[in-house]
Amino acid sequence: MRLDKYLKVSRLIKRRTIANEACDAGRVMINDKVAKASTDVKVGDVIEIGFGNKTVKVEVTMIADSTKKEDAKEMFRYL
Repeated sequence: MRLDKYLKVSRLIKRRTIANEACDAGRVMINDKVAKASTDVKVGDVIEIGFGNKTVKVEVTMIADSTKKEDAKEMFRYL
C-alpha cells in the first residue's frame, strides 16, 4: 500500500493530501530513510513523522484498504 494512503487509512494523518504534502516536505521517514508518498509500506516498517517540534514513531502491524475509526489504531504500534 502507498505511504500516503496508509497514513490516511490508519488515521495518523487526517487527509491524504496532507499526507502527500508531509512526504514531499521530507517530514516522513520509513526505516530511517526519507520516504516519498508513493513508497510501499509493509508490515514491520517503522514510520517516523515530524509534526512541528514533535515526532511520532510507529511500527506497522497491519495493512488494510479501509478501516473503521475504532479499528484504525490496530494498524500500528507506537514506539
